[in-house]
Amino acid sequence: MAIEIKAPTFPESVADGTVATWHKQPGEAVKRDELIVDIETDKVVLEVLATADGVLGAIVKGEGETVLSDEVLGSIEEGGVAAAAPAAAAAPAPVAAAAAPAAADEDAIGAPAARKLAEENGIALNSIKGTGKDGRITKEDVVAAIEAKKSAPAAAPAAKPAAAAAAPVVATGDRTEKRVPMTRVRATVAKRLVEAQSNMAMLTTFNEVDMTEVMALRSKYKDLFEKTHNGVRLGFMSFFVKAATEALKRFPAVNASIDGSDIVYHGYADIGVAVSSDRGLVVPVLRNAEQMSLAEIENGIATFGKKARDGKLSIDEMTGGTFTITNGGTFGSMMSTPIVNPPQAAILGMHNIIQRPMAVNGQVVIRPMMYLALSYDHRLIDGKEAVTFLVTIKNLLEDPARLLLDI
Repeated sequence: MAIEIKAPTFPESVADGTVATWHKQPGEAVKRDELIVDIETDKVVLEVLATADGVLGAIVKGEGETVLSDEVLGSIEEGGVAAAAPAAAAAPAPVAAAAAPAAADEDAIGAPAARKLAEENGIALNSIKGTGKDGRITKEDVVAAIEAKKSAPAAAPAAKPAAAAAAPVVATGDRTEKRVPMTRVRATVAKRLVEAQSNMAMLTTFNEVDMTEVMALRSKYKDLFEKTHNGVRLGFMSFFVKAATEALKRFPAVNASIDGSDIVYHGYADIGVAVSSDRGLVVPVLRNAEQMSLAEIENGIATFGKKARDGKLSIDEMTGGTFTITNGGTFGSMMSTPIVNPPQAAILGMHNIIQRPMAVNGQVVIRPMMYLALSYDHRLIDGKEAVTFLVTIKNLLEDPARLLLDI
């Protein structure tokens, strides 16, 4: 009995997806709840699992093809038995010998880009050890194999004919180039950022914050905090989220959005926290952050970070948001102008903490200073509101007791 393998039901914000990787090939045995195929959308990679034990039948949608919500991708022959081994034994010896490398390459699990790069450079995919999930061969594995091939003196002469036949990679001395397709996530991010700059009157205002009090508070209580909250670590981001939610209460326009000719004021603070992943920057959302404690915020951010690294973030977790915070300081950024994520009206950028000489009460002292940047939509937020909003965050962080006293 053939059971259809269908694409997941996409939410309204996702029009279609692309078949990223088939983890099984026709004729291979599959088990119920085993990962069969990955579907890449504009926001996340969705995993499609087997709904029954059996054998993978025909593949309707190959890697790189576009699929719609609930569209058929292939089929599973329920109760079928994989028959690859008998077929190989029955084949004539010369044919089997010739087909062995190709069959081995088909068995090797590799991303489409990795397969293409390996073919272009005349490298057998089965000769590469995969470092990705479940032994999957990544582009980086193929690049490493190419470099190893170049550095091996004995292998160089034999590899020249194959390298000459493979076109796209051009090498002259140490000058190399490679061409890979842009992922849907990267393409969508690029499109949205261009649209934001084209359709929004975006400005950025800057300030700096003395992190002395926050760092002292964190240093004093971080061990007790972690012990009390079951291993949740106290970081800086939770202080910024709390300060931002308090400032958003005082300046509703910064927490608003434009919908056509209407302004929508949100009575809640859904804070997007930018997280870096192997697939690019993603922005999961802390719902009702104004009601969360520092521990709940830190736990939420840690959970999002792990999901982002594992590619497990759901579309719902990255949909919506009324305000965003991004921290380029984790990578050493000193100053930047973050781009607003439409339809939001503003985004806060954190940066590196640097020990700098500051004038305090007529004395020069060394203080841990951080530059803050607030990019905002000038159609909705006036300059005075933007500046005073950022000053409010500065004051709350330089005197954290204000967060408890609501002053």
